Amino acid sequence: MYQPPQFRIDSRAECHRAIEEAPFATLVTRDASGELSADHLPLLLTPAGDEWPADTLCGHIARANPLVKRLASFQEGIEALAIFHGPQAYITPSWYPAKREHGKVVPTWNYQVVHAHGWLRLIDDPHWLREMVTALTERFEGERQRPWRVDDAPDDYIAAMCRAIVGIEISVERLTGKRKASQHKPLEERRAIQRGLRDEYGVNERDAASLGGISSSSFASD
Repeated sequence: MYQPPQFRIDSRAECHRAIEEAPFATLVTRDASGELSADHLPLLLTPAGDEWPADTLCGHIARANPLVKRLASFQEGIEALAIFHGPQAYITPSWYPAKREHGKVVPTWNYQVVHAHGWLRLIDDPHWLREMVTALTERFEGERQRPWRVDDAPDDYIAAMCRAIVGIEISVERLTGKRKASQHKPLEERRAIQRGLRDEYGVNERDAASLGGISSSSFASD
């Protein structure tokens, strides 16, 4: 990924936060012939700690997915790239104050993305899968007033559903992040982008500020 210094996310904690906020990933792998393949799935992050020597991403795929057969052939796993897309938006030059002054402006696209590089392995264990499905459910049902729980369904039904999937785990070796949000532009232009995203596109306050390169202190004073 091309990373001009002004757009690079250097903080591991900030990369973690970006993954937590946008956990639906594009998982890119390569088969034995060199052909690239992409799968799309939510992944849960477990940061490195005393029990985890490296950041870990976990999820599951359908047992019928060809990736399962490929992974089964490599006990040590295969190289993988998980891409997490955060907020993004087209930025029209019509918002820029410079358009009215001299017209020397062009469109751009602002966005946030994190790449997680690592080794992907298969986990075909019923107990592990049950725990993973439960963790995923709790993560995405948690904000609901009356969250659905795995235990709400019959045990034999959940067991049958789990037999149709296989767990995957990525041991992350490298995280790279990029936030292109016009940070290098004058504050007046960034505020104009923020307002345009909010008022014309209906982007929420937080994402409009983020994509406009507005810090929390600057945003508060707007």
